[in-house]
Amino acid sequence: MLAALILFPLFFAALAFLLPWYQGRSWMLPLAGTLHLLLASFLVVGQSPVAAPGAWIGLDSLSKIVLLATSLLFCSCAFYAVDYLKLHRARGNKVMAPCLLIFLSAMTLAVVARHLGVLWMAVETTTLASAPLIYYNRNRLSIEATWKYLLICSVGIALAMFGILFIAYSALGGAGPATLQFDRLLAAAPSLASPWLHAGFVFLLVGFGTKMGLAPLHTWKPDAYGEAPAVVGALLAGGLTSVAFLAIVRGVQLMGAAGDLTMARHALLGMGLLSLLLAAVFMVRQPDIKRMLAYSSVEHMGILAIGVGIGGLATYGALLHLVNNALTKGCLFLSAGNIQRAFASKNLSEVRGAIAAVPVSGTLFLVGFLAITGSPPFGLFMSEFTILRGIFSGGHTAVGVAFLSLLAMIFIGMGATVLAATQGETTEKKVLFKDRFLLVAPPLVLILVVLLLGLYIPEPLRALLQNAANLLEGKS
Repeated sequence: MLAALILFPLFFAALAFLLPWYQGRSWMLPLAGTLHLLLASFLVVGQSPVAAPGAWIGLDSLSKIVLLATSLLFCSCAFYAVDYLKLHRARGNKVMAPCLLIFLSAMTLAVVARHLGVLWMAVETTTLASAPLIYYNRNRLSIEATWKYLLICSVGIALAMFGILFIAYSALGGAGPATLQFDRLLAAAPSLASPWLHAGFVFLLVGFGTKMGLAPLHTWKPDAYGEAPAVVGALLAGGLTSVAFLAIVRGVQLMGAAGDLTMARHALLGMGLLSLLLAAVFMVRQPDIKRMLAYSSVEHMGILAIGVGIGGLATYGALLHLVNNALTKGCLFLSAGNIQRAFASKNLSEVRGAIAAVPVSGTLFLVGFLAITGSPPFGLFMSEFTILRGIFSGGHTAVGVAFLSLLAMIFIGMGATVLAATQGETTEKKVLFKDRFLLVAPPLVLILVVLLLGLYIPEPLRALLQNAANLLEGKS
């Protein structure tokens, strides 16, 4: 079933490429997305066993969380894409539809990979599949963003490959042969050569941290998120970053099994705080609403790193935050895309009174801002509050004060941009776009799920999050 989950998006990608019917190609996306979500939900909720030792693909609690979040996000974006591609018929969909499906397949493979070589290959495939998506608008800025994305992420993924090779080399002095199979590495972790393992983790953190967008490795994000179509920005900010985070977490698991968890946590904590600081600085007076969301992504990747870096209760909060962030970013990017379409701009000099111009999209963007900044009763309030509890209960008072101060700065900076864009009278005499069902229903569904997670966490999800936190803490 896992193989089917990886392969059937490729089948739909081939079908979409060969199909001569434009609208039929577009509808391949929600069809594949719905089937993927149904099968992923069955695997997550069902008592699917972890792959046997030596298997190259398998599920554990950590991969189940990321699989569920990315699948739900892709399904929502797929329905949005139908009307989006209909509005941009002149640009075609013969490249975009297959690339989106290949992107889904690559993310799925990365999530279920139990072999570091397969994980690396899958993450690199996401780069190659998403580059044409960033270039979809085919202008000077989009080609610049695409090349920056390709070059920076390719350097990052090359560094990650060095990290994987160093980890394999660290096993040469152990009881067994060198291997990249994750479960065997975990079993042999106490006998791994510490210097090579430490070097491998650092390279993994830098390499996959580039894909995740941790500061100071984030420099591709503002351009790529700013110039990519909204549906692509949503998948990059909510899906790809979650997959890259899982890849880093695999390194944390190895360090924990080897007894070197403290070093891994300190590295994550330092990069997490730097990410929050940088996001706070660049969020102030940010005139571009999509670049603002890019820096918001840097912020929330920092929060994930801080949660895992602190450990304990904060680890549980970080995993809950991963789900909430992925879905909220989907809502924000999709509604921001509608606003940009209505004003033919994403700059505050031209975007004013979005709620008056596109009432549903403007309202969703404002509500999404409240959610992403951790306002109650949304899910991100619960996850950030849980991380804060973990920080202060662990005695990290200085980190907690810095965390709260930076979040306050980000709230003020982001709020100034969002309120200016959504409130007041529209500057446009003629609005170029009106809300349409398939372009507002997906972000509405996503924000409603985030609201639900702030009010009530279903018991199966709570148990899954707790099992994943225990796995990462080395308790199970």
